[in-house]
Amino acid sequence: MAELTVHRNLLPAEPLRKRVPERDADGRALADVMVLLPGLRDLPQHLLQTAIAQIQAVCAHYSHVVAFAELNIRLNLLFVSVKPVTGVRNEIFDAVRGFLPQARLVSHI
Repeated sequence: MAELTVHRNLLPAEPLRKRVPERDADGRALADVMVLLPGLRDLPQHLLQTAIAQIQAVCAHYSHVVAFAELNIRLNLLFVSVKPVTGVRNEIFDAVRGFLPQARLVSHI
């Protein structure tokens, strides 16, 4: 798995559709999870750093299925692409919601 990418800048980035892998190494389509994290960017710096570390830990724990992960602090948005394993998208969301109860599942495709 690639490292969690954390964006804080205000510069425009290349669209996700151009950066996110569509298939795993075996050619199977990946599934996506989008999580809205209301208030994340407004947290005090020490709490924000803790939240980032916890999100990184979740991604590391699921590294066997996570192909891409990006945290956009400006948009309060976590985007994760995973291998198609039954239930893993909800497991990742539940793990994040365990320490950020304001997290909202926007989409899982």
